[in-house]
Amino acid sequence: MREGGSGRADRRRRLAGFGLILLSALSFGAMPIFGRLAYRSGVDPVTLLLLRFTFATAIMLPAMAARRLPWPRGRTLLGLIAMGAAGYVGQSICFFTALKHASAGLVSLLLYLYPALVAILSVVVLKERLTRRKTLALGLALAGAVLTIGLSGGGTPTGIALGVGAAVIYALYIIYGTHLLKSVPPIPAAAVILAATAVVYAGLVAARGPQWPATAAGWGWIAAIAAVSTVVATVTFLAGLERIGPTSASTLSTVEPVISVGLAALVLGERLAPLGMVGGVMILGAVVVLACGAPSGAGGDGRPRDGEHRPRR
Repeated sequence: MREGGSGRADRRRRLAGFGLILLSALSFGAMPIFGRLAYRSGVDPVTLLLLRFTFATAIMLPAMAARRLPWPRGRTLLGLIAMGAAGYVGQSICFFTALKHASAGLVSLLLYLYPALVAILSVVVLKERLTRRKTLALGLALAGAVLTIGLSGGGTPTGIALGVGAAVIYALYIIYGTHLLKSVPPIPAAAVILAATAVVYAGLVAARGPQWPATAAGWGWIAAIAAVSTVVATVTFLAGLERIGPTSASTLSTVEPVISVGLAALVLGERLAPLGMVGGVMILGAVVVLACGAPSGAGGDGRPRDGEHRPRR
């Protein structure tokens, strides 16, 4: 009876993790739409990113105070600062700079190499077992991402290198976060990461000068990026990552291009190509494959695998 109760609890925990990651993907997937609308107000990328992370930090701090959550300390605090100041900043700078040297489709496609990189790093670093189910889901997700985004043009070696660099940094961010989140709840972790990122962008804007939004609508879209595509997206991703592990979390996150393309069609009137629809179905198929799997952190006998997360008590 006790084992049955534990199995049900593991399944509920896993389903909750899937829900959190999908909510994160929905929130992140909306960001290109919000960003495109914000750019109409004249804001430049670096200033937008400063406002994004500053507003997000301003939301997180009262949330922590209201819940009386303690700040991380010691090595955990330093690790979270590094995730923001190096990981989050590095990934976003690589991505947005790559857009100057390669097409948006190619850069986006290169970024979505990160689930495969996470799967490989999970096996090498975390000693996670790459099951046939996860391999199938990973293949479906990556192939679906290729079809959904599509190659809309080429790029220079610099653009390709930066696009791959964004994927590598994001994969390392996820792997490092998996280890670090064993000792800190999602909300304090997100607060530190976002604050560290905001500080770095404040320095970049101070060095080159700001280019503020010229309209109230522009400020509103940036607020949406901060609240929805940063706070909600980051907290739910970290919470889901802690429940289902890095490979499943990163694979599920590949629904983001499907969401982005769908919202672009709905809000901006962009057309969805037939191959994009096929890719979306493949990515959703990867979600179904993962959702039907065994509880995260358990082998076929229900016992935790070495190197994977144990549920918190």
